[in-house]
Amino acid sequence: MVSGKRFIEDNDSMREAIITPRQGNILQISVPMAPPLRQVNSYLLKDTEGAVTIIDPGPHTLETELAWEGTLDKLDLTWSKVKQIVVTHHHPDHYGLAGWMQSRSDCKVWMSERAHAEALLMWGRNSSMNEELPLFFFRHGMPEHVTDEIKEHHERFAPQVIPQPEVSYITPSVPFKMGDHMWQPILTGGHAPGHLSFYHSESGYMICGDAVLPQISPNVSLLPGTDPQPLMTFLQGLRELSSYPVSLAFPGHREPFAAFAERINSLLDHHEERLDAAEALLVEGPLSGFAICEALFHGRISSIHQMRFAMSEALAHMVELVRRERAILTESEGCLYFAAAE
Repeated sequence: MVSGKRFIEDNDSMREAIITPRQGNILQISVPMAPPLRQVNSYLLKDTEGAVTIIDPGPHTLETELAWEGTLDKLDLTWSKVKQIVVTHHHPDHYGLAGWMQSRSDCKVWMSERAHAEALLMWGRNSSMNEELPLFFFRHGMPEHVTDEIKEHHERFAPQVIPQPEVSYITPSVPFKMGDHMWQPILTGGHAPGHLSFYHSESGYMICGDAVLPQISPNVSLLPGTDPQPLMTFLQGLRELSSYPVSLAFPGHREPFAAFAERINSLLDHHEERLDAAEALLVEGPLSGFAICEALFHGRISSIHQMRFAMSEALAHMVELVRRERAILTESEGCLYFAAAE
């Protein structure tokens, strides 16, 4: 493990990324980000000619700019050596720096076509998500003073994805070269539509972004204008990923881990338990999505950031219960409610 000096600017401490050599000549670059996660894993793969692939560069902030400048300096690399950026999914902590890096290296930025569409839906020039998301939550019972904070929260992500890159598309299942090896792209969703993981069959390595995380359960969100059944999609993706014999998984957060199939099984069990808990709340009568969210995450929501993702996840579970005919969705005076199935 290699750690470096701290950059100081305007009396604010700028953390340098932590560089950790991993198996298969993969460098894990732990890039700083805001709490609660505090860091995101980028991965750097170099081929025999010295050309570099960077996977998931992190969010765009002054801190991450400085962290990457320091990382390249420590590795004795220039921006001209960065030949491609690969993005597993569109969330700012994975996608955000891609455009900034492209402007310095003139490299290609690769992601799935669906993931790019999601980035434009959330932050594109014609995006209306900062208006639609608060309204969506309001219809599901969230008080207006909270939806006002949701709008402000969403708008705070915009600087983390500017400038947006020119994107080339990875075709799922068609081998894709990163470093000196060909990797199989695997398209799943649920956590993020169009999410790509990358599998190297000879070593059994899986670069899995946020599709499977150790210790953390990836957020599964129902959002307006995108996948209407994200939990179903997520569970299907987990089952597909479990079919690969993985020796070591490289996640987007926390440390690389073995026991990949066992971790997937625990996530599958977790969501079935959450579905049971959500269904049990309906015994006393219909509830709004917001009331269900507060009950499911009671005592665990301490910020608007957590509220946004808890609300989206509660709704993802409720629409899955409706799909399974274990609940019904009703409407009264413009507001939506979930009720026990008859």
